[in-house]
Amino acid sequence: MKCKGHLLCLLASLLLVACEPTPAPEMRGFAGLGEASEGFAAVVSGRELRFPEDHAAHPDYRIEWWYVTANLVDQQGKDWGVQWTLFRQALQPQTAEQAEAGWNSAQVWLGHAALTHAGGHRHADRLARGGVGHAGVRLQPFAAWIDDWQLQGQANQRLSPLQVEAKGEDFSYRLQLDSDQPLVLQGERGFSRKSAAGQASWYYSQPFYRVTGEITWQGQQHQVEGQAWLDREWSSQPLAADQQGWDWFSLHLDDGNKLMLFRLRSATGAHYYSGTWIEANGQTTPLSPEQIRMTPEGNTRVAGRNLPTRWHLQVPSQGLDIRTRALNEQAWMDTGISYWEGPVRAQGSHSGVGYLEMTGY
Repeated sequence: MKCKGHLLCLLASLLLVACEPTPAPEMRGFAGLGEASEGFAAVVSGRELRFPEDHAAHPDYRIEWWYVTANLVDQQGKDWGVQWTLFRQALQPQTAEQAEAGWNSAQVWLGHAALTHAGGHRHADRLARGGVGHAGVRLQPFAAWIDDWQLQGQANQRLSPLQVEAKGEDFSYRLQLDSDQPLVLQGERGFSRKSAAGQASWYYSQPFYRVTGEITWQGQQHQVEGQAWLDREWSSQPLAADQQGWDWFSLHLDDGNKLMLFRLRSATGAHYYSGTWIEANGQTTPLSPEQIRMTPEGNTRVAGRNLPTRWHLQVPSQGLDIRTRALNEQAWMDTGISYWEGPVRAQGSHSGVGYLEMTGY
């Protein structure tokens, strides 16, 4: 059956929803995110993000995620990386009331979790149908969950404090996240352009979390501390039809500044770039495509494909000229929707740590 590569068909078939044995339509963009989105809410510039309301789900949009990455160090000085993600996918447009209507809900939830160090990478995924309590997001008190994986805490202007936990085969983690800094609105006050043709998402971050907690790797517990970054994004068509995937960085620089950069790869070679320079005091400077240079510098053979795990990143307007290396070049997320995601270290004009995500390879 040829439907496995298409996100909607994959999710439906995993939920035991009928998938007819006919060829699926050609998938546009990574995981079908470049497909047309008639009937769903559109991302249109001019809307003001509202908090705490926008910490909750937006079922009238097609795709949404709550995404946490953490760069951690244990008591022996060993580096670790943690990922926790909850995705919401609407199979058809619904109101908030319809989305909670038991088995009539058209909302599908997907969870990804990973724990990475230089010598190993473990990941797990969960899938659930919306409307019946197995997964969802509650605003007050805030909770985003799928089965026993939890992201929960206070839905305030900082989205802090939070606790995040998940487990899989041979790994688990339970972390406390706290920030006294405000949220960061990416792009134009939260309106994040994804192509010159008009694709966009609503996008905000909390990049200032301080982290403490415990991880378990193959039965061994480790106390850890470090930094975390949360991304919140929702859209109905975040990619243009010619865009095949993205390369995305979130970086914690040692001078206290933060940096978000992404490159959306086009089949025509006309890649789209965007980013945000975030000062240690929370002030932001949006970065236009012409201000960003992202150059792959070395490929690694991962899961049968060549992936650029070493990069040269430049933002001349901010005096940034750095090179990044992956902590573990084999950090492949071999889930139903597969991609590369792992911690990186940066050196050059600035030093620091962060995360890299690469999709569509």
